[in-house]
Amino acid sequence: MNGVTLDLEERAKVTSGFKSGCSGHCTSYGANCENGGKCIEKYHGYSCDCSNTAYDGTFCNKDVGAFFEEGMWLRYNFQAPAVTARDTGSRAENSADQQQHLAPDLAQEQIHFSFSTTKAPCILLYVSSLTTDFLAVLVKPTGNLQIRYNLGGTREPFNIDVDHRNMANGQPHSVNITRHERTIILKLDHYPAVGYHLPSSSDTLFNSPKSLFLGKVIETGKIDQEIHKYNTPGFTGCLSRVQFNHIAPLKAALRQTNASAHVHIQGELVESNCGASPLTLSPMSSATDPWHLDHLDSASADFPYNPGQGQAIRNGVNRNSAIIGGVIAVVIFTILCTLVFLIRYMFRHKGTYHTNEAKGAESAESADAAIMNNDPNFTETIDESKKEWLI
Repeated sequence: MNGVTLDLEERAKVTSGFKSGCSGHCTSYGANCENGGKCIEKYHGYSCDCSNTAYDGTFCNKDVGAFFEEGMWLRYNFQAPAVTARDTGSRAENSADQQQHLAPDLAQEQIHFSFSTTKAPCILLYVSSLTTDFLAVLVKPTGNLQIRYNLGGTREPFNIDVDHRNMANGQPHSVNITRHERTIILKLDHYPAVGYHLPSSSDTLFNSPKSLFLGKVIETGKIDQEIHKYNTPGFTGCLSRVQFNHIAPLKAALRQTNASAHVHIQGELVESNCGASPLTLSPMSSATDPWHLDHLDSASADFPYNPGQGQAIRNGVNRNSAIIGGVIAVVIFTILCTLVFLIRYMFRHKGTYHTNEAKGAESAESADAAIMNNDPNFTETIDESKKEWLI
């Protein structure tokens, strides 16, 4: 401070009322920010910054997706929006300014998205460049997934065909592609990842990326014949959590972000979560299963959020479980008490009954005789019932 180094930790040790060893909220709860979300420290808690992810929500775990109708497409321009000649003063200055805003060459990419469709063939994702380099993820007429890389140095694009799975079955599928120079790792749904290698003659740089397309490719210049063949009528279905490196084009189109100016849409984009989760789920381990007994006190589950305090309620799941367990215990105890009471009541009165049998019924000839002997009015009633009246 003002050029002087202050050792606050040493001063805290000799000052009463201070204890060492405290940490911020993100140190304990930062793992709650999922899918690459950044934990932001706050005075009364923390929040998750999801701006560089394809997710939304309190903990960056809510998918952002949309439904694409036939013929609809989305384009994300990597380079900054064009600067007009009026602002720069001349076309030459405008061209120089655009050169400064060109996207850098890429030696690696990370692509993540989820989709569902019943129509094939179609193009899911396409990345163009100012050169002949391109990257495409498409569904072939057979419903199989294909990834096409063209980085230069080879006569034909490098293809990765996943022929043993039908991806056009209407179910959500997750696609993760990671490339580092010539090594490509492909992971579909929750199946094990598979590695591929570009030819040794292939270049390792994706030169001058220009635009990213979703649903359909609307690009000037020469386009690969396979891409052109699969480009009509276009993708129909759902796309979700689309991310290319740190860029989330679908989220930029559906949410107002700093990258929204780079997006152009043809058609009406309707937000939907129909392509959110993959169909095939792998068995959950004890470390990720929220119902596992050893996991009840762990910190990796999704917990409620208290917007008034700006922090997550870490024991929200445990509290709810305790309440439900208590209610069930009370109901069972009440039922047991009721059964015990009914059983005791039934056995207490078992075998006892009361009759209105007239006295002396044992010595009388019949039950009517016993009644007549004990009730003198009974005979009078009989006599009155035998009287006749003349009208």
